[in-house]
Amino acid sequence: MTKKPLLFTMKNLIAFAFFLLLIVCCKKNKTVWNTDWSLPVINDTLSLVNLVNDSTLSEVGGFYELNLERTLFDLDLGDLLEIPDTTIYEAFVFSASINLPPGFNFVNSIEEHDLAVEELQLKTIILKQGFIEVKVANPLGTTTMFNVELPGVTKDGVTFTNQYSAPPGTNANPGIIEETIDLTGYKMDLTGITGGGFNKLKSQITVSTDPMGSPVAITPNEITQVDVRLRDVKIDYARGYFGNRLFYDTTIVEIEELGIVSSGVLDLPNTNITVEIENGIKVNAEGILTTINNENTSGNVVTLSSTQVGNSFNIDPAMGTWDAINPSLKTIIFNSSNSNIESFLENLGSKHELGYSIKLNPWGNVTGGWDELFPNRKFRVRLNIDLPLMIALDQLVLRDTFDLDFTQNADDTNVKYGELLVQISNAFPCSASLKLFFLDALGNVLHQSNGTSKIESAQFGSIDLESGLMVANSELRLILGEEILDDINLVKHVIVQSEFNTINPVSNINEPVGITVGAFIAVKVKTKITSENKL
Repeated sequence: MTKKPLLFTMKNLIAFAFFLLLIVCCKKNKTVWNTDWSLPVINDTLSLVNLVNDSTLSEVGGFYELNLERTLFDLDLGDLLEIPDTTIYEAFVFSASINLPPGFNFVNSIEEHDLAVEELQLKTIILKQGFIEVKVANPLGTTTMFNVELPGVTKDGVTFTNQYSAPPGTNANPGIIEETIDLTGYKMDLTGITGGGFNKLKSQITVSTDPMGSPVAITPNEITQVDVRLRDVKIDYARGYFGNRLFYDTTIVEIEELGIVSSGVLDLPNTNITVEIENGIKVNAEGILTTINNENTSGNVVTLSSTQVGNSFNIDPAMGTWDAINPSLKTIIFNSSNSNIESFLENLGSKHELGYSIKLNPWGNVTGGWDELFPNRKFRVRLNIDLPLMIALDQLVLRDTFDLDFTQNADDTNVKYGELLVQISNAFPCSASLKLFFLDALGNVLHQSNGTSKIESAQFGSIDLESGLMVANSELRLILGEEILDDINLVKHVIVQSEFNTINPVSNINEPVGITVGAFIAVKVKTKITSENKL
């Protein structure tokens, strides 16, 4: 059974009650009489039991404590280490006309090619994804053998090499062979021919005439061509120097549930918020939390004030290798002694803004090119809230609106009177009052219905023998009188408003109070409807 907060349950009660009224209004009868209906709608018990031990609520000393963890952002650095598409183009010409015998190797070229990557000095990479497109063009009048090898590009210890047999052609209409090869999982040594460089891809291309063919003449006008294009590369592993790079963002988090808070005061003492920055990459970094603020439905903005906001801090590199990698963890704690965390949370902001920046290698290449990125290792920022549910509510008003489309005809069966009877057994330490506001299409309030009494706080109740908890029993009615029903065709929206307080029975003022383990609220709701039936 899904548990919902009382406010939303009451909203659904009222919607369902109007639905029942609509059914009554659609009855067709032959005579005139009044009909009284009394129907049960809800018989349910709401508690926090299902939220305990699911990383949301825990039990401490007989009271509930909120433990909330959320990942604010999750950055895969591999998405930032971009390698643009790179083309290796080689054209081979002879300076004089000569005759080539069968099987003659007339090209043997070893070259290195720069990958156009900015601010990166990559020595070794392993590809999560990548393709090579090979195209060879033969202008000779005999079949020509092309051997394309990429020294240092290996998979399972085997060097990438492919041979192509291009058909005879002419300089104007050469014989063409094309192929696309998947390089997923290939390892690339990018240290170049000397082994001491970076961002350098090596190639070795040999071209020979068909050993089974005939001799062929070649002139300076005939150009033998090889195109090798590396494209759509994504990195799984990388080693090198990742540069002095800066990336930053501002994250907006909307908490829609808090959008129903209209006014009032919430007191949250002894609150801790922890920001955890996990670095799963072997690279030094420097971080800054540039801003943390929230805005409530009234437009009031509270900025988290602390020396830990706006000042830089170091982020250590991860340690280990491959499956044994151990991320570093930077923990920043905001509490009542080092920040205005209580007023920040008590603003009940429905819109939260978090700005941050992270700079890689703030002190330059201090690792000598041994920055490392491993598969599935990321920068993560998590938010942890440790909040004892010792809260004070002082006229905290929640409002929510739902649409209503209800029509009745005075010359037909119509509703003359209706009410909701709500019976509550409350083990929570707060009281609540309920009101309904009936609005027209322009948002003007036409009528208001107040609960005839309030939902009493458990602090004013007595010990329940079955649960062993303090429980207060209450009964209230929400009346839909003739003046409301006469204008019901004009009503297009209904606002449900609840006001909560935690009044101490001794001091008679709102004070912080804990929520006892096992606290519940049992709700019974039934409708009473009087309809007038006409011929």
